[in-house]
Amino acid sequence: MGGFRSDMLSTKAATLDAWAAGNGRGFLRYDYSGHGESDGRFEDATISRWLEESLAVIRALGGAAPVLVGSSMGGWLALLAARALRAEGRKLSGLVLIAPAVDFTEALMWQRFPDAVKQEITEKGVWRRPSPYSPEPYPITRALIEDGRRHLMLDGPPIVTGCPVHILQGMQDPDVPWKHAMRLVEHMPGDDVVTTLVKDGDHRLSRPEDLQRLTAAIEGIV
Repeated sequence: MGGFRSDMLSTKAATLDAWAAGNGRGFLRYDYSGHGESDGRFEDATISRWLEESLAVIRALGGAAPVLVGSSMGGWLALLAARALRAEGRKLSGLVLIAPAVDFTEALMWQRFPDAVKQEITEKGVWRRPSPYSPEPYPITRALIEDGRRHLMLDGPPIVTGCPVHILQGMQDPDVPWKHAMRLVEHMPGDDVVTTLVKDGDHRLSRPEDLQRLTAAIEGIV
């Protein structure tokens, strides 16, 4: 489950595809609407829509007891999907979350935006945010921010996945601070959670040594 503006051809997704093939494991990767190979405009999408799409894919093709692997925004969506699937009585084998950006639309965006940016989003409906990962700015819409508030997890009841969880978090991550990941851990008191803090790790965690940690985390669950 990829990140905000990422896609299924990313380094991590391709690495896991090769790992699964070499270990006789089924592997499923996909693009949200407005991402990668999928149709739709990025500006039209919301957390609700991407969650609905994710659940449709997992229900149809995810197998009996999948391990959900979520990166950045995909970490938030993986937790939301786990909650929905658990309510349906479906089993998960585990979650592996890479720099999980839980509640990012509020905690890591809106609450950090200066008043001028908030005003532009409120009045114009969109603000185009420069990104170090793309030559094109990211459109941040009022619909994305407002819909994100429907799915906030860190100020609500404890998060319960009912399965093992392994979090990989870079301590040099400028987008999802490591203390944000620890706040998530504190909000999961009943789950079996392992956290790996990578002292020199960035947000993407796509270096060879990071990819080894990722596959090792999945192997530890399966």
